[in-house]
Amino acid sequence: MENKVYDLEKRTWLFALNVRQFVKKLQLTIPNREDIKQVVRSSGSIGANYIEANESLGDKDFLMKIKICRKEAKETAYWLSLIDMEEALANERNGLTQEATELRKIFGAILTKSQAKLNLDK
Repeated sequence: MENKVYDLEKRTWLFALNVRQFVKKLQLTIPNREDIKQVVRSSGSIGANYIEANESLGDKDFLMKIKICRKEAKETAYWLSLIDMEEALANERNGLTQEATELRKIFGAILTKSQAKLNLDK
């Protein structure tokens, strides 16, 4: 993603959309089919859980949803690394992996700041 979106709901939505556009270009081998299913689920789960965090029932619920966002971002990078693809798609995958890593760090920072603000143990 060249231009970063700072509305995190929009950014996570665009990320999930970009993952979906990427996987449409892949060969549908048996391993890729399974990895594609996983990466589509985990990439979409980041934004879905962030929306849920913003509508949380309380501080602990918020923290749990943010932890899930962070976990799903890390998982998305993992599934992206397993996908078999043509070399021509390497830059696109690297960009998606970088965005997953940035999202993981953003959610990690939100978690750390929120925990400190609430004086909760990690």
